[in-house]
Amino acid sequence: MIKKILPLFILLVSCGLMVTSLPAWSANKFRVVTSIKPVHSIVSGLMQDIGEPLLLIDGKNTPYNFELSETQQQQLAESSLFIWVGQELEKTLQSTVSQLPETVKVIELLSSPDLKILPSRQNPDFRDPFFWMDDRNAIIMLDELTEALVQLDPARSHIYIRNRMAMLDPLRRIDKEYEYGYRGLKAGLGVSYYDNLNYFEQAYALQTLDRVSGSPWDVERVTDLLKVRTRITSHEAACLFIDKSMPAKNLQLLTAGQSINIGELDTLGLDLQAGPELYLKLMEYNTDVIKRCLNANLDAAAKARMAAYGDDSPVIDGLGGRFFLTNHLGQTVTEQDMKGKYSLVFFGYTSCPDVCPTSLTVLTQALQQMGVLAEQVQPYFISVDPERDTVKLLRNYVSYFDQRLIGLTGSEQMIKRVADQFRVKYEKGPRDKSDSSLYTMDHTASLYLMAPDGSFVTKFANGITADALVKEFAAIIK
Repeated sequence: MIKKILPLFILLVSCGLMVTSLPAWSANKFRVVTSIKPVHSIVSGLMQDIGEPLLLIDGKNTPYNFELSETQQQQLAESSLFIWVGQELEKTLQSTVSQLPETVKVIELLSSPDLKILPSRQNPDFRDPFFWMDDRNAIIMLDELTEALVQLDPARSHIYIRNRMAMLDPLRRIDKEYEYGYRGLKAGLGVSYYDNLNYFEQAYALQTLDRVSGSPWDVERVTDLLKVRTRITSHEAACLFIDKSMPAKNLQLLTAGQSINIGELDTLGLDLQAGPELYLKLMEYNTDVIKRCLNANLDAAAKARMAAYGDDSPVIDGLGGRFFLTNHLGQTVTEQDMKGKYSLVFFGYTSCPDVCPTSLTVLTQALQQMGVLAEQVQPYFISVDPERDTVKLLRNYVSYFDQRLIGLTGSEQMIKRVADQFRVKYEKGPRDKSDSSLYTMDHTASLYLMAPDGSFVTKFANGITADALVKEFAAIIK
């Protein structure tokens, strides 16, 4: 269902699954609160030159011993946006979150459909909360929170988008580091006291043999302690991982009389200074702990890190891929035809009542303002409604906007393939009972910028202004 809210100075509308209409607060009253340091790190990076988000669980506090003060409860109730992980981690915040006023927009990251969220290995009915230990989740979180901030605070969308661009390279460099071969993750095997490496294991081909418990929230069972103890006494495990933020109360029972490496992780950044740099330092610290604890070849791992930092080749973001579509002139278009220029891609449909024409108008205005710079950009409109959007209909539709705009359609299967390649979501609404040809299409409403070599550059959230687009293009296109 399309929701519409009219704030004081701008109409924000949405026809997308990924974009919901939200109230826009005035700049001087826009306040953001985050729960834990890894999330705060991403948000504080996005809000540089705007303000500092409030961090609830700071200092030596952890989600396992934290209680809101009266001052913090008041700050939370007066905030514009609250970002937390979810009840599986911040259990003491659950009742407070459920009672927040409607003026507070709440984002529970474990409920995100785009993040890779794993079930708990301790209890599959619950979600594993440590998703940021896969750096690709951090990149997805960066995009989601950029979009949320732009929609809530559109007047400063250009700053959020600029900050996102600045944060992308160091985040993606972590992935590149592993592409070069993090030899340190392929040494011995380990066991864990708490199960906070599930995402890390899946992302980076690390294997831990057993664990005592899921988190300090769970009851430790004697049988699990004995299993881990047996792994240690049989010398199957070279390392036992513990965590600075999670008290291992029965550690002595596991290690008494045994010689085993102890790796003290810091998955919540307990000993790190809060701020934009924390996430990168957190990942570097924890990977180094893992390598040392598993008796890795540290020289080889150091060379892999240096190679990643010295590689200036373009970073591919994973969006885009092979396809065959038909343009508004009836000609075949493939991914190869998009190369040679920057491609600005928007997914929508010709019957879209609001967001599509608004977004295409913004795109057109931006191209007109860019002058000669626009010669390096080719805009595309890809229909997510191939049932109705014929070549003829597309030809008439794109002519309303800019002569450079290319409309694309195709079979339902090919449209789905292209949408999946761009991680675009769309869904057909219910048909009108009196006329089955009448229905709406909910869809992602972002703009995607692809480089001349076909690699993904960035995504512009719905609601960006033409002026902000021009500024972003000027910074990207040389």
